[in-house]
Amino acid sequence: MSELYQLKCEACQPGAPMVTEREMIELSQNIPGWDVFDREGIKQLERAYSFKNFKHAWAFADKVAELAEEEFHHPAITLEWGKVTVCWWSHSVKGLHKNDFICAAKTDFIFQSLGM
Repeated sequence: MSELYQLKCEACQPGAPMVTEREMIELSQNIPGWDVFDREGIKQLERAYSFKNFKHAWAFADKVAELAEEEFHHPAITLEWGKVTVCWWSHSVKGLHKNDFICAAKTDFIFQSLGM
C-alpha cells in the first residue's frame, strides 16, 4: 500500500487546480481497484467493495462516513446487501483533485483494517 493514505486533505476552493492527466495516471497507480468515470463531464473515482452480509457493509459505510467528516471531504456512498460503492470527486472544482486520491487510499486502508 502506498503512503498516500497518510496524507491529509487540503482545503479545496472553487478554482483550485484539478489533477492533470499525468498526475491522474501517477496517483491512480497508488489505488488499484479504483476506476475513473466521467459523469456529465465530471471525472470521478469509484470502487465497489464486497462483504458477506449487510451488517458488514453497513459498518464499512459508517467508517467511510467518519473519514469524510474527519477530512471534510464527502463522497457518494451507496450501501447495498453485501456491497458498498464509494465515489470520490471534488464538488468545488467539478472534477478530480489530489484530495480524492488521498481519500480513496484512506478508504482502501479502512477496508483492509476491517479484515473483511
